[in-house]
Amino acid sequence: MKQIFLCAINNILSGTCKEDCKFCTQSVRYHADIERYSYKAIDQIVSEAKEARANGALGYCLVTAGKGLDDKKTDFVARTAEAIKAEVEGLNLIACNGTANKEQLRYLKEHGIDSYNHNLETSERYYPQICQTHGWGERYETCENVKSVGLALCSGGIFGMGETAQDRDDLLEAIASLSPESTPLNFYHPNPALPIKTRNIEQDEAVEIIQKARRLLGKERLLMVAGGRELLFSSDERKMFEAGANAIVIGNYLTTSGEAPDKDRQMLEALGYEVATSCDTH
Repeated sequence: MKQIFLCAINNILSGTCKEDCKFCTQSVRYHADIERYSYKAIDQIVSEAKEARANGALGYCLVTAGKGLDDKKTDFVARTAEAIKAEVEGLNLIACNGTANKEQLRYLKEHGIDSYNHNLETSERYYPQICQTHGWGERYETCENVKSVGLALCSGGIFGMGETAQDRDDLLEAIASLSPESTPLNFYHPNPALPIKTRNIEQDEAVEIIQKARRLLGKERLLMVAGGRELLFSSDERKMFEAGANAIVIGNYLTTSGEAPDKDRQMLEALGYEVATSCDTH
């Protein structure tokens, strides 16, 4: 029976980013109607980690808004990781904190982080159309830094932002060139405040992307359908699993709501899948 890996996200510093990524409500430039806060209380994060683990999550991602890590943010993520590891068993801790150098990444690893998530987002060619305050190359370099210090790499992208089919192929090939342990596939979720107004992807195209990603990444890697799943696959989740996905995000995303975790577990059971109970699924 196919096992599905569950991951949960915690937005531990929200809506304070000064970058201009046109797909992101966390940018202060677009004044999206989201909750904004600086440095969530660590005891609250630990409590939420316990709840995620009780809901079956094996991956737990600590996300901070902003271009990348600085000393204060690195220390905060490290202390948070230590606190979670002290009280919650069985979680693979993922940090998602933007661009990072090797020293910062080693520090996070030493304090309990298992994996680092940094997405390439789109093809190198199309990237200047969605972000001009930092380059695609910085993203790729951060991913290389992650691997060089021995952290597991989680890297994916967003589809449906106006890119071409060739851009989608180029993104998948760039991701595959990094040999990530896990890859989240996100599908653009429009917000009236953002410059990208519409989503140019349909379910059949999303299925094809999942199939291509699986072929490029190999059978053993984690391939996760993340943001936008509810928009494209509601009541049709079997299609994404049959295409090759073996992981999903449960609960809420960064600034958008997801399905209730118990509803996702019921969906998996109805489809004949098991919730993975070990991080060694890949």
